[in-house]
Amino acid sequence: MSYQQTLNYLFSRLPMFQRIGAAAYKANLNNTIALCEILGHPEQDFPAVHIAGTNGKGSVSAMTASILQEAGYKTALFTSPHLKDFRERMRINDAMIPEYFIIHFVEKYKDSFEPVGASFFEYTFAMAMKYFSEQKVDVAVVETGMGGRLDSTNVVKPVATAITNIGLDHTAFLGETMREIAAEKAGIIKEGVPVVIGETQEETLAVFFDKARAAGAPISFADSSFVARFNGDGLLDAMRDGESFLYGVKFPLLGIYQEKNTATALEIIAVLQRQGFIISKRDIQKGLENVVQNSGLLGRWQILSKNPRIICDAAHNAAGVAEAIRQLKSESFRKLHIVLGVVNDKDISGILSLFPKEAAYYFCKANIPRGLDARFLQEKALRFNLSGSIYPSVKAALETAKKNAAPDDAIFVGGSTFTVAEAIS
Repeated sequence: MSYQQTLNYLFSRLPMFQRIGAAAYKANLNNTIALCEILGHPEQDFPAVHIAGTNGKGSVSAMTASILQEAGYKTALFTSPHLKDFRERMRINDAMIPEYFIIHFVEKYKDSFEPVGASFFEYTFAMAMKYFSEQKVDVAVVETGMGGRLDSTNVVKPVATAITNIGLDHTAFLGETMREIAAEKAGIIKEGVPVVIGETQEETLAVFFDKARAAGAPISFADSSFVARFNGDGLLDAMRDGESFLYGVKFPLLGIYQEKNTATALEIIAVLQRQGFIISKRDIQKGLENVVQNSGLLGRWQILSKNPRIICDAAHNAAGVAEAIRQLKSESFRKLHIVLGVVNDKDISGILSLFPKEAAYYFCKANIPRGLDARFLQEKALRFNLSGSIYPSVKAALETAKKNAAPDDAIFVGGSTFTVAEAIS
């Protein structure tokens, strides 16, 4: 098969949660374990940093991997979903998995994998583990897909685990309360393995303490150790236990919410240092400064142009959108245009209630089955006094917004990872 034929096989033959939603969800690890058994359990061949959470886990994973790379470790990174290129999901240092490996892997294992009935995510995870094993990585930073306890990634061999925060997302699968969702995320906590909690949230404290105590896992809270702040010059400073730790970092991730994510990554690194990883303060600074180059991270308060200023952000649930809107309101512009597309299994009302009423809206649907019909989105938005027209695609909506916007206007693209993906592709 060619590379494109291989991708077509993966996308069309395997159920993919990002595209079709609930039908692709597997509420156990049976398939993952079966695939790893076929491969000889490559997931056990290297230590991992396992990262879960409702929001920010992709950014925290990218920062952690970038710092480890700058420290000289051959560092693997597994994340999801991808925005532009399938290979974004699997990286070693600053390079994506090569096309030839994907082709060879599918050709070699598809006959033995097909009887398992694996999902797209399960298949991709197994591929990544085999690639990382063959390449003899020193360490892998592994982001969960959804949840933790029953997530495919929960078969790795962690030296540290982290949970960024808890919010109400994927409630149909993870539970309807913060405590229930926290319990699912806490499923990544392992016997004796240190766990970092990114944000202290009163509703979930007891869940994490109880799980860590039962597992004999040392627990720390990033926001009790580190505080990161953007200073007036657009640079990032960080304090550790109240004292200056980093100053004037040229940090390329401009979202204010990255302050919390940076603190979480710094605490993960501190945990790894205590376990013998040799990581200097310079490695940390370079890792933060080069995080986009090293990890390929896209769609996090990404500036696409300046006149007009076009900003895209992949926030896709109420907690994440609230952070993005808070920063959007601090921007200076004459008029605000919002290109908005969401998926159909989110809390649509909770998301729409956060958007500003004075903006001009361009409603659209990302080209995936899970995308919410733009006409229905428009109807729902009207209930929150958000008005605008519907467009046949994200590209059409963005192009119209560009035509309508003056140089001193702002255009925000968001509501879904997939809306952002089509805007930047």
